[in-house]
Amino acid sequence: MRGRLQSFFVGNGATWVHRALVVALALLGALFSIGPAVASDDASAAPLIAYNALLVGDDARARLVVDFDRKPEFSYHYLKDPARLVITLPATAFGFSGDAVEARGLISDIRYGATGPGQSRIVLSAREPIQMTLAEVRDEGSAGFRLVIDLAIADSAVFEKLLAGQQETPAAAFARQDATAADEDDSFVVAIDAGHGGIDTGAIGEDTRTLEKDITLDFARAFAGKLQAVPGYDSYLTRDADIYLSLSKRVELARQHGADLFISLHADSLSQTDISGATVYTLSDRASDRLAAALAKRENLSNEIMGIEASVEPEEVTDILLDLTRRETQSFSISLADQVVASFEGRISLINNPHRYAGFMVLRAPDIPSILLEIGFLSNPEDEKRMLDPVWRDRLVDRLVDAVTRYRSPMISGMP
Repeated sequence: MRGRLQSFFVGNGATWVHRALVVALALLGALFSIGPAVASDDASAAPLIAYNALLVGDDARARLVVDFDRKPEFSYHYLKDPARLVITLPATAFGFSGDAVEARGLISDIRYGATGPGQSRIVLSAREPIQMTLAEVRDEGSAGFRLVIDLAIADSAVFEKLLAGQQETPAAAFARQDATAADEDDSFVVAIDAGHGGIDTGAIGEDTRTLEKDITLDFARAFAGKLQAVPGYDSYLTRDADIYLSLSKRVELARQHGADLFISLHADSLSQTDISGATVYTLSDRASDRLAAALAKRENLSNEIMGIEASVEPEEVTDILLDLTRRETQSFSISLADQVVASFEGRISLINNPHRYAGFMVLRAPDIPSILLEIGFLSNPEDEKRMLDPVWRDRLVDRLVDAVTRYRSPMISGMP
């Protein structure tokens, strides 16, 4: 009965009346699970009430939101085998439905409850090494206080560093550490994403049976090497081997390495074999044309190869997870695309209307200007021949480096 009442009253839009009923139910449960803390006459000994919660995310990121009746003081630490984040709270009565925090994506399990007199914990177990990227308590006025925890995949070395010599860390210390880490390097970082990889071969050449995943990796390595040689620039390869990466992991890896730009390289195949030339894509929910829509649909199927579900969060949940304030970022993405087209014109063959747009999932980072570059089409014999020519590859890479440096120049000089 208690579970059914909680499911009925707990939700994102819970009113104060609903919350009061949940609090009453939670306190009733707390009488049995926490005992002396609730029975005490001292009001300060009453447990916190966690009256609402939500866990969202994908295979690269996760966000936990918990609403409390009072401000929660908390600390955290990591454990391994499996990777876990342990959030320690004062005595807390958990009055939300377990369905609201069902494990998904990066999170393989979540547990919460009392661990002793005056103490409770929330334990998030992950499928891969993790790092916390946000930990804060927000004052929601009459609605109480909201604890927000963000987790993301991490390199094994990063996770081991977090584990080594750690002490249980108060939230304030996390904020200081995060601010310090952000100022370590002022290089302009370009994340170069070689499309496909591993079990996901991508397109296959008509004449040579060349795999798209091999073409994109060759171009990505060449591009990274040339860019690295330019003073003030740094490059990061989302993959530097024949491995599979989900679309969300590609974006998250770029973010973790402080990318200022994200450029995803592809060499697709079309049913119209006469279509050739490079194309630059930026993100839009509405495709510029049928060709762009078809390519985006095909690229977005990459996750399904490994059985990874696309995000189907309601719009309001997606806003919570990704903080979708894309307008400024999108304008920078368009500027980068325009610079690529300008740099290629007269030197690298371009498709008609070379700047197009569609809903590519790999371009959905709200905080990193991003483009997807179709180097050419493996369905076209001439494009296929060009992409296998190291001289032509270096020529295209040189034009890409030129486009990136031209894109950055106005920012360096202070121009809008």
